[in-house]
Amino acid sequence: MPVPKYRRILLKLGGEALAGPGGFGISPHMSEEVASKIKAVKDHGVQIAIVLGAGNLWRGKDGLAHGMDRSTADHMGMIATVMNALALRDALERLGITTRVQTAIEMRAVAEPYIRGRAIRHLEKDRVVIIGGGTGNPYFTTDTAAALRAMEIGADVLIKATKVDAVYAEDPRINPNAQRFERLTYLDAINMRVGVMDSTAITLCMDNDLPIIILDLWQPNSLERAIMGEPLGTLISRQ
Repeated sequence: MPVPKYRRILLKLGGEALAGPGGFGISPHMSEEVASKIKAVKDHGVQIAIVLGAGNLWRGKDGLAHGMDRSTADHMGMIATVMNALALRDALERLGITTRVQTAIEMRAVAEPYIRGRAIRHLEKDRVVIIGGGTGNPYFTTDTAAALRAMEIGADVLIKATKVDAVYAEDPRINPNAQRFERLTYLDAINMRVGVMDSTAITLCMDNDLPIIILDLWQPNSLERAIMGEPLGTLISRQ
């Protein structure tokens, strides 16, 4: 059996991955689809931590547009990520994968508090760890939370699995001939202000030399192919 290139990964998923028609809410069917993709990677012996967004449940920018306080809007989003984490945990455990949910915002009745050492210990015991609650602080995106947690747990790579298959110079839906990038340096990605990941997250990865892979979650076997080292999507790294 081929040996995976990456031993431990941090998988960043948008909340939309769990959404039903229209991109809102939590669909049990979609949760099961995502769980099956994660199981396929887990079956290769890869240790997996996951950070989820919450765009399927709450978009802070909508609240801000109506004058909502930024901290309030961000805390609502952080709490929504825990709802997504619980839904994904349920789907994973129904597939026989032992899973733990940790959160930066204390909710002891439903999840463990995020503790770095405990998260690492869960990974070493072959458990999937879903980390909710963002960073626990407003003004930071879940992309930045993913980069931070990836560094803390010693992940070999940060994989952002989304609905686009790579980084493009322009929106390919508007310009079908937009340039597609297979590789970018951190500085190129920051200077381009790539829309698929925020600059704070990229800068944090650059400062700690953590590679980022941007790929399409819904391409056949995309996660498996990526962890085996197959060139897929866009790799953002130092070189």
